Amino acid sequence: ALITKLSKDLAFNLSGHVLHSIFWKNLKPRGGGKPQGELLDVIKRDFGSFESFQKQMTEVASTVMGSGWAALVWEPIAQRLLTCQIYDHQSNLSQGSLPLMVIDAWEHAYYLQYKNAKTEFFNAVWHLWSWEDVAARLQSARRVDLRVPEPAAR
Repeated sequence: ALITKLSKDLAFNLSGHVLHSIFWKNLKPRGGGKPQGELLDVIKRDFGSFESFQKQMTEVASTVMGSGWAALVWEPIAQRLLTCQIYDHQSNLSQGSLPLMVIDAWEHAYYLQYKNAKTEFFNAVWHLWSWEDVAARLQSARRVDLRVPEPAAR
């Protein structure tokens, strides 16, 4: 009788731990700027430009209703980057998507310093990204192969 409740509690708490762990590793003092190399190339390929990606990611964070996260994910079936919202700590990612970079959009992340001007917090975070961490996550994620295989020739 408790399986449903315990499963939801485990998912909420485990996902919260994972997302916070990624967020803290994504940040560093004197970070920010633009990524380099393969990460920048893939961002340009999938979003058109770094600026377009930055605008989209900030918009994803700014429009979270209630508590949640914005995420840059690697979608291994399509072999591309996507942005998405994660409500509370519960994943709305497409099946198999791997989070590379997350923005905490819960009120506790910004309210003490930014009050209800949460977009100012999301803009400030762009000065703290550890692009080396995000690039390493992309490199690892690209090794995951979830593509549906082609049928064998007959």
